[in-house]
Amino acid sequence: MKAIILAAGYATRLYPLTENKPKCFLEVGGRTLLDHLLKKVENLPGLEDILIVTNARFYPQFLEWQKRARFSAPLKMIHDGSYSNEDRLGAIGDLRFAILKEKIQSDVLMLASDNLFDQDLKAFVEFSHQKPGGVCVSVYDLQDPKLAAGKFGVLTLDPDGRVTGMEEKPQRPKSSLIGVGVYFFPERSLEWVGEYLNHPGAQDAPGHFIRWVYEKGAQIFGFQFKGMWYDIGDLKALEEANRIFTGGV
Repeated sequence: MKAIILAAGYATRLYPLTENKPKCFLEVGGRTLLDHLLKKVENLPGLEDILIVTNARFYPQFLEWQKRARFSAPLKMIHDGSYSNEDRLGAIGDLRFAILKEKIQSDVLMLASDNLFDQDLKAFVEFSHQKPGGVCVSVYDLQDPKLAAGKFGVLTLDPDGRVTGMEEKPQRPKSSLIGVGVYFFPERSLEWVGEYLNHPGAQDAPGHFIRWVYEKGAQIFGFQFKGMWYDIGDLKALEEANRIFTGGV
């Protein structure tokens, strides 16, 4: 299994903090978002290496960071050639870029670099291995469907964790379960990435790709994350996460 961390975005909603550095280098509780995430990933059973996909503009900063990084799993940096928000490849575009550039022929654990969560990833990977051939996604329960309205992709699951319905940012959600940025793609599913991006109307957000895979008839399973979870998408979320992780109220 290879881990792919997507870190090529430009985080314009967090300007001016991210005008000159990647969002995953912002700190929460005294550690960068990337460091928090890598601590979750580095000791996963069966992990071959960790591939971090960034953009060309911030690539030198990642190389400097890598010189100081101390993790047990091998790290590799690649950049997608983009220099601005206007020419970015997007999440699924970067996934395809990584698959092709590294000639990946193994299971893939894909993670968004701006997610902050308590959940141990070992349980998610074990769950995924118990669903051979199925794509697995992480979900989080907001407890109230209204909190997801117009903001998140919403899923419904059966008792075995099989996804039975998906909606992208619905105004009237049928569930309080939302998709978060951790995905497991078995090797056989990687060929769908290029097929999806060649499809008319393909969008770069992972939720759109997962929904397309679901509508193809593929099996999708959801694993519910427990504890705290933050999507560091704006200044408010960053401030709240820092308040919680530093013991504030």
